[in-house]
Amino acid sequence: MSSEGFLKELQTIGEKLLLKLQRLPKADPVEIVSFCVVLLFIATVLLLMIIACSCCCYSCCGCDGHDNHRRRKTQVRPATH
Repeated sequence: MSSEGFLKELQTIGEKLLLKLQRLPKADPVEIVSFCVVLLFIATVLLLMIIACSCCCYSCCGCDGHDNHRRRKTQVRPATH
């Protein structure tokens, strides 16, 4: 997908969301609750992704003050009998 197509798709989604938000005060209570549940789900997924990425970057990049054992190279020696 080209960047122009992606931006157009993003704009279309944004317009649909704006239209949905404009119609929300006149909507049924069930529709309002379902819309809020969907928004809560999206926010939860984004928050969990941010937490997971920050924890991963924190441990992988050495920001925790410990040496990263994955970056050390250990030399394997043959076993002697």
